[in-house]
Amino acid sequence: MNHYRIILKRRRWKRRVLVLGTLVLFSALGAVAIAAAPGSEQAGAAFPPPLESYNDANLTSLWDILRNRVEKQPFNLWATLLFFGAIIHTFLTHRFRHIAHVLEGRQQEKLRLAAASGQSLGVRRVSASARLFHFLGEVEAVFGVWIIPLLFLMNAFVGRSTMINYVSHHVNFVEPVFVIVVMAIAATRPILQVAEQALRWLARLGGETPMAWWLVILTTGSLLGSFITEPAAMTICALLLSRKFYALKPSRTLAYGTLGLLFVNISIGGTLTHFAAPPVLMVVHAWGWDTMFMLKNFGWKAALAIFLSGAAYFCYFRKELTSLREKHAAALDQETDKPRIPLWVTIGNLGFLIFTIIHAHNPPFLVLGMLFFLAFVEITEDFQDNFTLRPPILVGFFLAGLVIHGGLQQWWIAPVLGKLGEVPLMLGAMALTALNDNAAITYLCTLVPTFTAGMKYAAVAGAVAGGGLTVIANAPNPAGQSILNKHFKDGVGAMGLILGALVPTIIAMLSFLVFR
Repeated sequence: MNHYRIILKRRRWKRRVLVLGTLVLFSALGAVAIAAAPGSEQAGAAFPPPLESYNDANLTSLWDILRNRVEKQPFNLWATLLFFGAIIHTFLTHRFRHIAHVLEGRQQEKLRLAAASGQSLGVRRVSASARLFHFLGEVEAVFGVWIIPLLFLMNAFVGRSTMINYVSHHVNFVEPVFVIVVMAIAATRPILQVAEQALRWLARLGGETPMAWWLVILTTGSLLGSFITEPAAMTICALLLSRKFYALKPSRTLAYGTLGLLFVNISIGGTLTHFAAPPVLMVVHAWGWDTMFMLKNFGWKAALAIFLSGAAYFCYFRKELTSLREKHAAALDQETDKPRIPLWVTIGNLGFLIFTIIHAHNPPFLVLGMLFFLAFVEITEDFQDNFTLRPPILVGFFLAGLVIHGGLQQWWIAPVLGKLGEVPLMLGAMALTALNDNAAITYLCTLVPTFTAGMKYAAVAGAVAGGGLTVIANAPNPAGQSILNKHFKDGVGAMGLILGALVPTIIAMLSFLVFR
């Protein structure tokens, strides 16, 4: 017993050291920033500095270019260090969740002992430290949390007015707002029922077995992203997979393989048109691309890659997918207990979804439509299936933090991409996409004036192909992760997702390379 208490004390000290170490790190960063800050003379300068303001066109070495840009704006280095710190944090979220579970278990043990003794020891029913670590273990919270030291250092280096101007005018929050609204509407029962009925026509060809639903959702469902936008397609496909597939508790390997396949297919499945995929939207106006161009150069290749990846995973996991039929037959259909949705409610939800898609780049109309939709949900709450805003808001929080951090990374991403040939550029865009939102990668490519037509194609192909490697690689991914996270022990792991998405990513890359 004494030995057990010693172990508990050591673990408590480890957690305290971790928390204190984090606070000390942030404090040290702030102290160094204040000491090294160049002062208020930069307050009137453009921020972040335009790439041409570095006057390094004469430099040929990538190292010289990056060093010159850090010397002229030291905050560049701090912003990138914090950005990579946030990325590392995403790979460690499962550790924070584990600590939260341990703390919550100990809190429950204290409550049990207090109840057994019949004495009130003033023990809280909920552990504040457990909630803190659980929050730090939420992937959607990572980039938002790291905004705090980022803004603190930005205030020290470039001044408060410049910091406010950057967040208020330079950062584009249209994508986070759109994802929040479209995810909230697409997750409602009427929309999900319409999508399910549409996909059921194809699932019936396979007897509506879990195998048939799995294949239809991951192929045909992924291609819906080209017409109803990728965030909406991700939400619908993830919810259907949760009910039709993940509820049957597949193996860990199949669960991660399915998640990786979903993320990759959604990323490339939105390239049949020019208005549905965020990385495509970043370039269509700058490069003059339209739907016919996308369909001819990207769409059919993406569709081919989706069906080839689906076939490859289907063949590999066929035995386990077949075995899920028995679990499916034994499962109870919970939909039979829910009231039938009136036609006018379904039409109303579809109308709000269409309105949101049409005004995807007009935040005032998005907010106005969301307010009216909330009123509609209040009236029709019996048919909206426990409507909640928590998952959409968490995803929006994640994307808001990502665009704030991502807007400060152009100083090194643009020259790295500009130094590559077509094939290395495709591979480089894919790799960088895993570390940043692919829409940010393609946007930065539009700032490189020397890009040829082949380089433009390579950059977008690499960005969309790599959109499933990590949760941060593509804007709709956090929506899927938020919906499916409950089906993974300790949440979705970063390494498991990379391994699950690796094969379909390679197939997508080969499809874009071979037929370019």
